[in-house]
Amino acid sequence: MDITGDAKQPIKWKRYLELCKPNVVLLMLFTSAVGMLLATDGNIPWFELVVANFGIALSSGAAAAINHYVDRHIDVEMGRTDSRPLPQGEIKPINAIIFAIILATVGLSILFFLINPLTSLLTFIGLLGYAVFYTMYLKRNTPHNIVIGGAAGAAPPLLGWVAVTGEINTEALLLFLIIFIWTPPHFWALAIKRRVEYAKTGVPMLPVTHGVEFTKLHILLYTLMLLAVTLLPFIIHMSGIIYLSGAIALGIGFIISAYKLYRDDGDRLAMKTFVYSIKYLTALFGFLLADHYARLFFRGLM
Repeated sequence: MDITGDAKQPIKWKRYLELCKPNVVLLMLFTSAVGMLLATDGNIPWFELVVANFGIALSSGAAAAINHYVDRHIDVEMGRTDSRPLPQGEIKPINAIIFAIILATVGLSILFFLINPLTSLLTFIGLLGYAVFYTMYLKRNTPHNIVIGGAAGAAPPLLGWVAVTGEINTEALLLFLIIFIWTPPHFWALAIKRRVEYAKTGVPMLPVTHGVEFTKLHILLYTLMLLAVTLLPFIIHMSGIIYLSGAIALGIGFIISAYKLYRDDGDRLAMKTFVYSIKYLTALFGFLLADHYARLFFRGLM
């Protein structure tokens, strides 16, 4: 595979890494690792933490690279994405696809042969969901794109759980549900800020098709729904008071941020809400993990 953009300017490996959206993948791997740890009763599943997360990372990177390839004509029109390798002509489109195929093949093979076939299958479905169903169809055809397409991004904690247990159960699906409900308010906040660019490229994001005020209302409604959903781990005895306290505090914080955005004229608070949503998800899964090990510790004392 040629890794040069032109004869005079060799492409650094970092530009290929950028195709994988590493910041997004790191958050996915964190939630995947939490899913793995929650699925155990104390013994850290080191093999799955390393090997399964490596396979998930490669597969997620492949999906991101395909997203770069498909969106390259849109990316060049948007200030947030016009510096990406493909719009800049630093990586040839065909090389991006070859790179994605290699990553997907290696990642899915690792999961199939070294972890279990179910994890590989679910990862493959997630890859198709994001790279094909969302990027090629939903994103361009419906303002509900991120609601439906968010299922792919919600998969990592489920994949982590299945990598350790080999099965899907209620707790794993609940972790999936939390991220599924979190995704729309998270992304819509960014879409409000970038609505002019989305309109310019013809992408029917919610603030483009239904307006900013409508989008702000739905962000607020989803944060209310999210708070309710995040109480479920405590209700089904999956977690205890440490998680419950954190979930309530974080959820109220998200609602307050969304309410301020809703009441404010314009979009000046949109990015603040977007950034909070990332911190929210990281902290929420951190509380899940802290609660899990605290309960194991106190159980061991009894």
